[in-house]
Amino acid sequence: MQTTVEFVWKKKKLNKPILFTGLPGIGLVGKIAVDYMLKQFRAKKIANVYSDSFPPSVYIEDGVLELIRDELLLYRFKNRDFLFLAGPVQPALDVRFSSLRDHYEFAETIVKTAKALGVKEIYTLAGINIGEARMHRNPNVVIAATDKKILEEFKELGAKINVRGGLISGAAGLILGIGKKRGIKGACLMGETSDKLIYGDHGAAKKLLEILVKRYGFKINMQAIAKEARNIDRAFKQIVAELSARREEIPQLEESPTYVR
Repeated sequence: MQTTVEFVWKKKKLNKPILFTGLPGIGLVGKIAVDYMLKQFRAKKIANVYSDSFPPSVYIEDGVLELIRDELLLYRFKNRDFLFLAGPVQPALDVRFSSLRDHYEFAETIVKTAKALGVKEIYTLAGINIGEARMHRNPNVVIAATDKKILEEFKELGAKINVRGGLISGAAGLILGIGKKRGIKGACLMGETSDKLIYGDHGAAKKLLEILVKRYGFKINMQAIAKEARNIDRAFKQIVAELSARREEIPQLEESPTYVR
């Protein structure tokens, strides 16, 4: 099968479309941000994305089973079209479950589809691991972009430019890298989070949403995600306290990677 994009919508000419991606990664930051926008925007699904690099599973809803998939959705706002790649899966970074080639094939298919739809800008939303420091300050949005002009534009909106270097693994990085080769510009917007927040970091996702509101003028009610952010902060503080109490009993592990999708 490899990766296939099956449209469920009669293709129409889009007006200056921009693509956002929000697939699972560290702290589920990008996924939470995109899912929250889609819930409020009531975006229209235009395509299903299937891949044999996804987990070998089906999901069941109301007794009906379907292949696991991601989706491409469309939202029209202020006479402009916004596309969203969303869903529960992307190719696994663990080579026991997915080959490295799978990542390139998946990203290449997404970029080709985006270009065919007229997309000239792609923004991938993700998390960046700052460990326990996440609890000692409000999360920032860190940006890595395909060109300096985009860096400066988002810096003026409050994003911090990544100057440390490093890697962006998985779809959040590869889609941008391959897109740049195909003449599509863009950036990865990363909310600072911790790899301990395996159930999601709504606070970091909220920061991503705030910067997108500044950039595009989206109308987003933040009340629900702000409440979840407070709950997550309380839970994380408890985790950090428990780990600190046990630190002397736990052997030191290698530092977690800076970027994990």
